Amino acid sequence: MTDLPPYDSFLLVSFGGPEGPEDVMPFLENVLRGKNVPRERMLEVAEHYKHFGGVSPINQHNRDLMTAIKQDFAKEGIELPIYWGNRNWKPYFAETLAQMKADGCKRTLAFFTSTFSSYSGCRQYRENIIEAREQVGEDAPVVDKLRMGFNHPGFIGAMSESVQQAAQSIDKSVEDTHVLFTAHSIPMGMADNCEYEKQLREACWLVAEMAGVSSYDLVYQSRSGPPSQPWLEPDVLDWIAETDDKSKLESLVILPIGFVSDHMEVMFDLDEEAADLCLDRGIKMARAASAGTHPSFVSMISDLVKERLGLKTDRAALGDLGPWHDVCPQDCCLYTPRRPTGPPSGKHPVGQHPTGQRPSN
Repeated sequence: MTDLPPYDSFLLVSFGGPEGPEDVMPFLENVLRGKNVPRERMLEVAEHYKHFGGVSPINQHNRDLMTAIKQDFAKEGIELPIYWGNRNWKPYFAETLAQMKADGCKRTLAFFTSTFSSYSGCRQYRENIIEAREQVGEDAPVVDKLRMGFNHPGFIGAMSESVQQAAQSIDKSVEDTHVLFTAHSIPMGMADNCEYEKQLREACWLVAEMAGVSSYDLVYQSRSGPPSQPWLEPDVLDWIAETDDKSKLESLVILPIGFVSDHMEVMFDLDEEAADLCLDRGIKMARAASAGTHPSFVSMISDLVKERLGLKTDRAALGDLGPWHDVCPQDCCLYTPRRPTGPPSGKHPVGQHPTGQRPSN
């Protein structure tokens, strides 16, 4: 496409969540439509939501994040109106793009509330937005995504501070407690066709280095596929139980690095299940906060916007992978399910970067 109009708006792109008990099943049906997830698993997840009154915290988080972004935009001199659209619940993408069209928006910059590349965390959102633009019809705003910020100093700084604060909350230092980084598990067929694991390992390494962590692992949570389908492992609960059986765990800090906000899966899988498991085993546990509206994370969003507006020339990124691409390649994050020949390894000794190099700061 040539002769594109200048950017005139900002779109917060997110997952969505129910805001009352009556929303839970319609929401989950939206999420799981077309996916090979047993209905009993959907009913199980519905109970997780009902445990918290049927309200997901993700929507309020997005409202709070929009407020924080608006304030930071004003401070940074970014004059873009801010909109919000969801994949699975109101406000849906098509509704938001229709409003933007009515408001005269022609071209928008989109920030996805997922900082790691995968089909569900990036490509599917792009597909959803294409479908929404088709629904809105002629003159629907052009939507360009901002690059992934998994190694941006703003994200790494926010996560490092969160780990340190969590350790302090249980009277530990980051040098004398183990840190578990968690991310949403995805099918191996999805993981094989994206950079999800590579980015996660890089981010965990960078946070550990910046925070001064002595011992850490990357684990996964919230898998939803059938048992016959291989997903990324180890599961956070399995890791805790097996590690504690082998060598007694005295304390543990868990950081959901793969999640931008403390939404339902974080609250149930970590604040409920992992916390109960640690309590039963006498493990002193602290759950570190996700990025949320941490000032450094919000500042990162403004920084990514300024890059695309031409208001800054450098593209900040720590580590070895460098700043991620702005425009996704044609085959980026394709989901082609297949069974791997072996389990994912992904582990490296603390203090040794997967590439054998230390990250630059």
